[in-house]
Amino acid sequence: MLKTNIPLTATSPFNSPILKLFSVIGMLLLFSATLWSQSLSSKKVVDNKDLKNYLKKEVSSQLKADGKLTEARLAAYFRAKFSERFYYDYNSFNDRLHTYNTIYNNQDNHKSRALDHLNKFPAKAQWKLPFNYKNGDPVDAYALRHLARQHKMVDIALLYFNEDKNPEYIRYFVNQMQSLNEALKANKFETIEDGNGVYEVYRAGYRITNWLWIHNMFLSDKAYTDADQLQTIATLLQHGQSLYENNPEFHAGNHQTKGMSALAAIAILLRDFKGTDLWYERAMSRLSEHLEKEINPDGFQFERSVHYHMADINNYFYAYQLTKINTIKVDQAWEDKLRSLFTTLPKIAYPDKTAPVLQDDTDNPWAEFNDISGALTLGYLLFDNPSFGYFATNKVDPGMYWFLSNKQVEQLNNIEKKAPKHGSLAFQDTKYYIMRQGWETNDDMMIISAGVDADKPDHQHGDVLGIQAMANGHVILPNYQVRYSLKDFDLFKNSMVKNVALVDDELIGKAWTSNKGGSGFGKFKDLPTPKVITWNTNDKFDLFVGSHDGFENINVTYSRQVIYLKDDFWIVKDNFKSPNTHNYKQVWQGHYTTELGADLIRASFPDAAGTDIFQLHSTDTVETSGANGKQWTVVTKNNQKEYNFITVILPYQGYNNGVDKTKKEIKLNDWTVKTPHWGINGANTTVIANSNKHYAFGLKKMEYKGIMLEASVASDLYLEITNDTLEVYLLSEAPTTVTINANKNVTLKPGDQYIFELN
Repeated sequence: MLKTNIPLTATSPFNSPILKLFSVIGMLLLFSATLWSQSLSSKKVVDNKDLKNYLKKEVSSQLKADGKLTEARLAAYFRAKFSERFYYDYNSFNDRLHTYNTIYNNQDNHKSRALDHLNKFPAKAQWKLPFNYKNGDPVDAYALRHLARQHKMVDIALLYFNEDKNPEYIRYFVNQMQSLNEALKANKFETIEDGNGVYEVYRAGYRITNWLWIHNMFLSDKAYTDADQLQTIATLLQHGQSLYENNPEFHAGNHQTKGMSALAAIAILLRDFKGTDLWYERAMSRLSEHLEKEINPDGFQFERSVHYHMADINNYFYAYQLTKINTIKVDQAWEDKLRSLFTTLPKIAYPDKTAPVLQDDTDNPWAEFNDISGALTLGYLLFDNPSFGYFATNKVDPGMYWFLSNKQVEQLNNIEKKAPKHGSLAFQDTKYYIMRQGWETNDDMMIISAGVDADKPDHQHGDVLGIQAMANGHVILPNYQVRYSLKDFDLFKNSMVKNVALVDDELIGKAWTSNKGGSGFGKFKDLPTPKVITWNTNDKFDLFVGSHDGFENINVTYSRQVIYLKDDFWIVKDNFKSPNTHNYKQVWQGHYTTELGADLIRASFPDAAGTDIFQLHSTDTVETSGANGKQWTVVTKNNQKEYNFITVILPYQGYNNGVDKTKKEIKLNDWTVKTPHWGINGANTTVIANSNKHYAFGLKKMEYKGIMLEASVASDLYLEITNDTLEVYLLSEAPTTVTINANKNVTLKPGDQYIFELN
């Protein structure tokens, strides 16, 4: 609590009741005046002439000349401080801009975006719906939110420098900022309760970051006056106080992270003002909580999306970068968590250095991969790690360029690269499973999605137990990026455009809540609960077995097995069981053609590489469909109570190296599909063999080369026979007891291995 420091003693002349009353009133008035002089308001923006009243005492004393502190002197002081404290010195801006234009060649794009904003909104903008664009069309909630972010104001600032420095662009920026301040004063702005709050933590944080970016650029130009500078600073201070007051507690999600990152930046850059120490403490405390609670122990951001994972990298980067520039110590745990965000990306990367599309990835609608080079270039610059450098380029994402130091920009010309050593691996907390051949461009890689965040699955797609894969330099089983504002968002978010298994007309994502009006993202109320039964990686194969309850509403149990025969191909086995008959389906993404029938669909690529999807159990129908240039194929087995798809995904190089199903003996590279000459076996036993190695599906009993093997239930087994041993792995979902020659037995759980001595 603030104190007046006026003592009341027994000998005080203020001891009479009336004088005591006046004394109390005076103290309250003085207390109010002191409080006003020390506390910034979130409800109004301080006038330029009053900014000096909110400086820390030692700063104010330092700046006063002859007992006075002029606005010109205050503006000059903050110009000097920004040159020291900001991500780069604005005095080097012209050189930075030249380098930026040379590297990115973005001038036309910035101009287009700038003109779009200028043509839509007047400088004196409105901030509460309903209102219209300049052409008379109504502004919707989605557009208002983007106005609130002020991201195209950055394009206007760059247009100013790229085209003859038209002072109207600076005036436009200052006046639009002032229009928000006036809306605040008049209480004519969208609130958080309305759902489109202009000062909502994410939008305010986004706006602050953009305004800081613009402010530092304009500091290099005399047309940006002292009054302009101080108005921007005053507006940022009001925003900072608002973020401070409205974030006393942790709230899950990237919205608060974005705002707290911006609050930390203001607190560091404008630390000369009273109260900013508390802002910094709150911002870093909230960010620490987000790092602890929202970055899983395996290093993945809890929303399971590459887009939001990289967005969080940026949010933490803004704050962390400024602490380093300003030599502010950050807790080691904070730094370690940040590093883990970067470490995660190489683990999920495709061999061509891109990454799969996971959940709500929204940068490039319908794209089939994520560009992670910008994020890992940032990681390299922060942590000087050559394994991050392997993915880095000589440029970060265009927006992040302006938040690098000059030294870091120079580092981009000399990046040390070291290929990662990650092989097949599991994100045990986030439930992503990677099957990897290696890091050569043509190597195989598959990712299996087997998780749903329990607390905030808002950005989750209908892809539970879905897969994506790359081989021979091509994404052979793609997923597609989305955008919230597009009409096909709900289609591309759900399971018809995922590599999943379905039943009848059931989709995996249920109870869809749309984003009608474009005001936000849509989400599913009901998603299946996945269960990972086993994950096993060894020098022969990778094995994943999982299930989900997404079809239990129609009394169907379901599980999926994925096996990667190292350096060769994948086998996907989908298992359905029900007391009633259903139509069971597999959905495959990509441009696969069906002229070879339901049991063999094929994709070919420009270099004659291809992929065959081949059914080892006969299916009934195949149907292709598509939208926005993307295609998917549905293979169906009709009217079955129990059915198992056993599907080979075979990548190949050379047009004639795919599956030839006309041959009596089907070859899969060096493997052969066989009807085994085993005396007694399960009715539906299918075997893929290569010399003494066998993948046997549905095996109950066999006799082979003097070996009698019996399983307690029909099982999927890997069998490798040498002269004196039989190696057995259980590949299926249920435990089984394997008995050899009627006298040796062992109970295996899914993924377990046992070696029987045959002598």
